[in-house]
Amino acid sequence: MHVFYAPDIAVNPELPEEEAGHCLRVLRLTVGDEIMLTDGKGCFYRAAISAATGKRCQVKVNEVIPQEPFWKGHLHLAMAPTKNMDRIEWFVEKATEIGFDELSFLNCRFSERKVIKTERIEKIVVSAIKQSLKARKPVVNEMVDFGRFMQREFAGQKFIAHCYEGEKPLLKDVLQPGEDAVVLIGPEGDFSREEVEKAEAMGFRSISLGKSRLRTETATLVAVHTMNLFNS
Repeated sequence: MHVFYAPDIAVNPELPEEEAGHCLRVLRLTVGDEIMLTDGKGCFYRAAISAATGKRCQVKVNEVIPQEPFWKGHLHLAMAPTKNMDRIEWFVEKATEIGFDELSFLNCRFSERKVIKTERIEKIVVSAIKQSLKARKPVVNEMVDFGRFMQREFAGQKFIAHCYEGEKPLLKDVLQPGEDAVVLIGPEGDFSREEVEKAEAMGFRSISLGKSRLRTETATLVAVHTMNLFNS
């Protein structure tokens, strides 16, 4: 059964314009056809198309199906985006399929990309939650300077992954299951020493993601997989 994203379906029994276009013009579904909707807030909706006129697709909801969370705690990833957008988009798709709650983009001292269009990222996230049958859509935040991000308050565990020498336990060895967690991943040139020191001063713990030197998107994917696995 086809899955569509309709964040306001609980109060408005109609598909958003883009989803309606895909439903009616691409898939050529019509009145009476059954579809599945997700509101991105924790519920699926079994529905049938009740009216299809032009660009509008109205539905009749037949059943609301709450979905239990796949993991415990709030899993937050904060990464410096790569210069190549294809690599960011690949990461976002795969990370959403695995599962997390919030994504922030960091503008760091050695960042190769200073601007990112979150509209495209949002579309990839929506596509990935539909493909992986998740009823909860991760929050995607606008890019923010590292210093401003450090001013935020975070509940639970706080980690920063970097390549500098020092005591750095593996994330899997210090992550506490069931608790909120945020992991910072730097750019290809790594965080600056000043950024690492600032993060540690704000309560972030330096961690390792393994012996290999990983690309930014690979490191972030390792982090989300570890967080998801230990909180499932």
